[in-house]
Amino acid sequence: MGDLAVGARSGTEEPEEPAGQDEPSHQAASSVHQPQSQSRRTAVDKEEDVGVKKAKKPRAFWKELPILIGIALLLALLIKTFLVQAFSIPSDSMQDTLQRGDRVLVDKLTPWFGSKPQRGEVVVFHDPGGWLNETPTPEPNPVQKVLSFIGLMPSAEEKDLIKRVIAVGGDTVECHGTGPVKVNGKALQESSYIYPGATPCGDRAFGPIKVPKDRIWVMGDHRDDSLDSRYHQNLRGGGTVSVDEVVGRAFTIAWPVNRWATLPVPDTFDQPGIDKAMAAAPAAMGLAGAVPIVLWRRRRLTGDRSSEDRPQALTKERSGY
Repeated sequence: MGDLAVGARSGTEEPEEPAGQDEPSHQAASSVHQPQSQSRRTAVDKEEDVGVKKAKKPRAFWKELPILIGIALLLALLIKTFLVQAFSIPSDSMQDTLQRGDRVLVDKLTPWFGSKPQRGEVVVFHDPGGWLNETPTPEPNPVQKVLSFIGLMPSAEEKDLIKRVIAVGGDTVECHGTGPVKVNGKALQESSYIYPGATPCGDRAFGPIKVPKDRIWVMGDHRDDSLDSRYHQNLRGGGTVSVDEVVGRAFTIAWPVNRWATLPVPDTFDQPGIDKAMAAAPAAMGLAGAVPIVLWRRRRLTGDRSSEDRPQALTKERSGY
C-alpha cells in the first residue's frame, strides 16, 4: 500500500528530494557530460596530430631532384656568363707556364667594371681575325656542347687564344737579335716564365712598335712555338689585339690537381721606369691645355692695359701736348 501511494503521487508531481541531495545530482549530471567533452578534445587533438604529421612529411627526393638540377644549371650559366669560365689549353704556346690539357679559370667579372688588361697578365681573347685560320677546331659531341654552354666544361668550338700581355696602349715594344724584349726602353727579365732554351725574341725580331690606345701586344711564353703578335703584323691592328676582344684574365690552373697554381704578374713588369711614357702623357696633355689659357689671359691683360692708356693719350692731344 505504501508503495502504491508513492507511485500514484509520483505520476503527477516531481518527487521531493531530500535535503543535501542537490550536490550529488549536479555531480552526476556533470559526470554524464564529461566523457563527451573529453572525447571531443581527443578527436581534435588527433586531427591536429594528423595535420602536423602531414605537414612534416618530406617530399620525395626524386620529385625535388629536377628542381635542384635546374637551379644548379642556372647558377652555372650565370657564373660562366658573368663571373668565371673554364678554358682548356689546346697547344704548347704557353709552356712552361701552361701545359697542353691544363684547365684554367678566367676572371670575367672585373672587365664588367671597366678593368683593362695589364702588362704581365695571362689573358684569354677572341680571335681578332686571321689568327686561327690554319688551326682547325675539334667538333664536340652534343653532350660537350651542352656542358660547354652552361660552363661545366671548357668550350671546344669558340676560337679563343691565350697569351701573355707584354705591352698596353701607349707603350713602345721591341725585340732585336736574341733579346731582351724592351717596353718603353726597359729590358724585361723573362727567365722566370719563358720556355727553357727559348730566346726572348724567338725567331722573329720586331719593333719598335707603338701600341695604339685600347689595344695590347701579346706573346706566348714558348717564343719558338707561339704564333702571337709578332706573326700577325700584316693584319688589321698591326699584330695588336683590341681590349674589347679580351674575355678575361686567367688567374689559376684548376686542373689537373697536381698542377694547381696561381698565375701572378711577374716582378719584371713592376720595375721602375716602365710606366715612364704613360706617366709623361698626362703631363704633356696638361701642358698643351695650359698654353692656350695662358695666351688668352695674357692677351686679355694686354687689351685692358691698352684701353686704359687710350683716354690719357686723347687728353694729352686736346691739351696741346
